[in-house]
Amino acid sequence: MLVNDVPKQVENIIKTSCYDCHSNNTDYPWYNKVQPVAWFLEDHVTHGKEELNFNEWADYSNRRKNSKLKSIISQIENGEMPLWSYTLIHREAKLSEDKRKTVLDWVSKLKDSL
Repeated sequence: MLVNDVPKQVENIIKTSCYDCHSNNTDYPWYNKVQPVAWFLEDHVTHGKEELNFNEWADYSNRRKNSKLKSIISQIENGEMPLWSYTLIHREAKLSEDKRKTVLDWVSKLKDSL
């Protein structure tokens, strides 16, 4: 999303709560060296990047961006993202009500501008 004019606050939230699974900047934890956890994590990250990869955002068509933005809104509103299993270990990734509102407001604004 950094190809759009992203406010620093939104960028920080996205990096903290989304990038491990939805970018090419995954920071694998130490337990990724343990099987079968490593397989689970790799599968999860691969699937996450297939669904949305912020590093490839600039290459998405406006139609695809619009679809992804709608999905982001829906999944955040429904509490589906970030995944509870991720926030269980990465507590800093959990979205407070203020963070949810900040991201949702910006994503809605971006969607409306496409």
